Amino acid sequence: MATKAGSAEVSHTAGAEGEGEGLRRRDYLKVGAVAFAGVGAVVAIAPLFVQMAPSADVLAQATTEIDISKVAVGQRIKALWRKQPIFVAHLTPKEIAEAEAVPVSSLRDPQTLQERTHPGQLNWLVVIGVCTHLGCIPLGTGEGENRGPYGGYFCPCHGSQYDTAARIRAGPAPRNLAVPDYKFETPTTLLIGAKG
Repeated sequence: MATKAGSAEVSHTAGAEGEGEGLRRRDYLKVGAVAFAGVGAVVAIAPLFVQMAPSADVLAQATTEIDISKVAVGQRIKALWRKQPIFVAHLTPKEIAEAEAVPVSSLRDPQTLQERTHPGQLNWLVVIGVCTHLGCIPLGTGEGENRGPYGGYFCPCHGSQYDTAARIRAGPAPRNLAVPDYKFETPTTLLIGAKG
């Protein structure tokens, strides 16, 4: 009988060791299955994220270079950035003085000329040429165009009038013409769409 009890004890111990080994195998299989599923999910989702990235033509429009070397003092030009008109004005000393003479507290959207221009470049005003009322394109960039009574820009759609710093002075527009992110790449080149 002692032998039977001893053999039962031995087989029970061997079974416990086998169980421990089985648990280790099960854990390994679980970890492997989860890892395999995780890798599979990444492989399946990756093309969706790649598809959402901006295309080459969109990236090309992210910035626009404007050569301002031939823009004379007092002249204004129009360029395109992200399918929106950009107005670049080379302000005269008179236009700068007119803009600085306006009490900021009297403006609907109070901003100084310094806040609307690049530091150290008070004579260059760069704005998005879209009226803040209903999105029309104001006049004032062409030679002899109606610039309104404030000498800046005039929106023919509903009569919004902007001063020489492109700030709203009269009409239904609620805000000044927006200033885009831009920087001077060189003294004669503007890079629109780049923080500077």
